[in-house]
Amino acid sequence: MASVAPDRTTRDGQGMVKIMFRFVPREGWLPYDTEGLWARLVTADTARVANVPFLQDGVAEGDVVRFTTDDDGVRWSVERVEASGNCTIRVLPLPDGPLGRSARAVHEKFAPFGLGGETFSAEFPFVALTVPADTDLGAVKVLLESGETEGWWAFEEGCITDAWRDA
Repeated sequence: MASVAPDRTTRDGQGMVKIMFRFVPREGWLPYDTEGLWARLVTADTARVANVPFLQDGVAEGDVVRFTTDDDGVRWSVERVEASGNCTIRVLPLPDGPLGRSARAVHEKFAPFGLGGETFSAEFPFVALTVPADTDLGAVKVLLESGETEGWWAFEEGCITDAWRDA
């Protein structure tokens, strides 16, 4: 299996550490079995996730995770200990759809909601969005579903809350 290797374990000057997550790759999906997320230490063995996950399910930006550190100094997540209330939603623009392969167009569609997010790469314009708990979740869901119906994108829910389910 390929893995997304940590390029560094700390982000100098920002108090950030890299926390690695292990998972079983999904068939037909990206072939990775690990993902590294930046986080800010909370305690000696917990950290608050500081960016949106592209691959790891069940965690969102702002969540606190517990980790262990291996002999090589790599920090591995073992569990989520505090949920932020944020959701992680992933959007892939369809190449033959009205947005083409434009991650920027995806970000523009969600800009009115003030959603933050990241793009996987220029070659693979996969967008991971953080949907804060205080966002109009129903309106975001309507946009996601209508965009999928209109052929703009495919989307998945990487980490959702009861409020998201109820919206």
